[in-house]
Amino acid sequence: MIKFVGGFDRVAGLPNTQFPEYAFVGRSNVGKSSLINAVLGQNVARTSNTPGRTQTLNLFNVDDRVMIVDLPGYGYARVSRETAIQWLGRLEEYLLTRRQLRRLFVLIDARIGPRDSDVELMEFCDAHGISYQVVYTKKDKRVREQAQREINHAAHPAMVEQILETSAEKKTGLEPIRAIIGIK
Repeated sequence: MIKFVGGFDRVAGLPNTQFPEYAFVGRSNVGKSSLINAVLGQNVARTSNTPGRTQTLNLFNVDDRVMIVDLPGYGYARVSRETAIQWLGRLEEYLLTRRQLRRLFVLIDARIGPRDSDVELMEFCDAHGISYQVVYTKKDKRVREQAQREINHAAHPAMVEQILETSAEKKTGLEPIRAIIGIK
């Protein structure tokens, strides 16, 4: 059973649970909430065509065993610079202080490849020893012709070596994420 625990404006407001947390983060409009819904097999995370809709730290309790965290996106979103800076500060605070965090899934749009903001987040995690795994989303969509940057595992010591490829729409690539989280 999946329960929405709440949307939290501050890291200090998050419930102090014993459950391991698996957080999903990525640029605005990367398909974060859609992927969470596909992995969980239920429409629990709010999806939108408008970038920047997820504005709080959204927690979902899965079978009283694990917590899924839908983090606000970064990069393109129609919010003020001040708000974007606040979101980034909250993200950094969450990553640095949340002892329950077991894995951070860094979502990257497969059509576009990693942007500077994705690499900056990865470098932040590398510098602070925060384990993360890169997950390409929208793998079913046509890749744009522009050259994409390769992600070199050797340059990112905190990154889990395996890069996952998913499509929330086609429901592909979900099993490895479910296995990591420990859900069916």
